[in-house]
Amino acid sequence: MANRPLIGITGRRKRGDQLVGNLDILADFPVDLYYADYGRGVLEAGGIPVHLPLDVDPRDLVPRLDGIVLTGGADVDPGRYGHQPLTDAFPPEPLRDDHECAVLDAAYTDDLPVAGICRGLQIVNVHAGGTLHQDVPSHAGFAEPTTTEWHGVGFEADSVLGGIYGTGQQVNSLHHQTVNQIGDELRVTARSDDGSVEGLEHSSRPVVAVQWHPEMLPGRATDPLCAWLVEAASSGATKRSALG
Repeated sequence: MANRPLIGITGRRKRGDQLVGNLDILADFPVDLYYADYGRGVLEAGGIPVHLPLDVDPRDLVPRLDGIVLTGGADVDPGRYGHQPLTDAFPPEPLRDDHECAVLDAAYTDDLPVAGICRGLQIVNVHAGGTLHQDVPSHAGFAEPTTTEWHGVGFEADSVLGGIYGTGQQVNSLHHQTVNQIGDELRVTARSDDGSVEGLEHSSRPVVAVQWHPEMLPGRATDPLCAWLVEAASSGATKRSALG
């Protein structure tokens, strides 16, 4: 693909002593982590993944990109949506919350396409003023392989997700939180068999988010979400190339 779009991928930060096999002398050193499957999904769809360092102001980097993937990970801090924490199963990472909200601000300024995955869907909702159910054990399929098809998802016909996935499909489930109140200008376009929100889209921006992990399923190389993102980002890549 000519002018392959640059897709920013968010990560997370850990201390050296939180990594198995790390040297003791590096215990206090910060380590930024980026799960490879997100980048592989972007590559397989024709884009070029760019890891977004947490120490770089998104306003300085995001305008140089053509699209964004907001990835999975720890719980969003409940204080960000005005709630007290009800569980400490996956402690929040406030630095990451701040960074990803700033990434969204910068992406919205330039009208970049955004794909949110798992926690990525949740941060899209919280950023828009929405809230979360903090613990939904029936969706926490953590004891099963990541390829396990945990439940069905149905899609709204007049939506991006409906257009790329069809009427429904089976998905994995690696989360214990779900969307509660919907954020401003967001629309629910996918629900699980029990009615939980599995997909959100922005009413006026190219933002699509899912609660499952398509990058972990066997069909990642042909999964339509990454293909949608790279295609949506391609016009930006063409403009960037023309500007030199």
